[in-house]
Amino acid sequence: MTTRTKQAATGSLLGLALGDALGFPTEFNDVPSILAKCGPWREMELPSKAFVSDDTQMTLALGRGLRAAAARGPLGPQRLERPVREEFVDWYHSPENNRAPGRTCLVACRLLDSDLPWQKASQIDSKGCGANMRVAPVGLVAGLGEAERAGIAQFQAALTHGHPTALAAADLTACAVFLLAQGTEPAGLVGRLRSYALENRTRYHHRWLGDLWTYADDATPEDFIARGWEECLAVLERLAAVLRDPAHSPETDPCLVTGDGWIAEEALATALLCFLMFPQQPLTALRRAACTRGDSDSIACLAGAFAGAHLGAAAWPQAWVERIEYRGELVGLGEEWDRGE
Repeated sequence: MTTRTKQAATGSLLGLALGDALGFPTEFNDVPSILAKCGPWREMELPSKAFVSDDTQMTLALGRGLRAAAARGPLGPQRLERPVREEFVDWYHSPENNRAPGRTCLVACRLLDSDLPWQKASQIDSKGCGANMRVAPVGLVAGLGEAERAGIAQFQAALTHGHPTALAAADLTACAVFLLAQGTEPAGLVGRLRSYALENRTRYHHRWLGDLWTYADDATPEDFIARGWEECLAVLERLAAVLRDPAHSPETDPCLVTGDGWIAEEALATALLCFLMFPQQPLTALRRAACTRGDSDSIACLAGAFAGAHLGAAAWPQAWVERIEYRGELVGLGEEWDRGE
């Protein structure tokens, strides 16, 4: 099945929002509290009013920025910065920005609402999961080459989260979405991501990141970005070990083995674990991700992005899709990218 036939972009964006809406009510709760509130995790139901968090809101902001920039010609740093920056600032000022947004995003977006170079707005010490919770559109938009996709993924992360691990995790997240949308089998995904990380370990995208590295204490740009890739490689190794372990049970809270997901590399790894335990059971993957002690909405939104990219729009029950907030815009963007626009 081709990417276009299975509607990978539509499926990924809907999955992201569904996971977000399922995990939003359980964020900041431990697993016993979630079970007491929601019942058995394999039976968790989407709320009748499926409100999403800032994760989906910022995903849509990035998607709109990408669409606006692409309408003006080939994507490049200067062409992309203005619309994405404007969308992030609009989100910051929106009355709908009331969904427990992360502090880093708030601080950085306030600074982006100025004449400052974006590098001075970026929070250089933050590697929060806000860097990659919103990056799925970069793996879905049509016509990007590998270097361009990597540069854009890291650039959008760096607008708010400047830590090299935030950049590398966002790059890996976009890469995973792209590979799944293109038909990579889930069983081989972690190996592909580890190879990608090793190949890019010292590659600093000067064209997209400019002098961002000088705001940290590293001796060279290569030293700066390598720190991020090393942390991502370490968490991918933990993930691979869990997936190889025949004693690992899906009843175990995934956060106990790959981290709580508040930081970018752990959000990636824990979301991948939830997806890869149930690659053909997307609702079970979302439910497992939402019933976690950590950043449940971000973990579930990424798990949904992976599952939807892999299985396409048909993965999601219509009764759930019809309840999701921002459904029209999610479907509209997804259908554009599924058509190759």
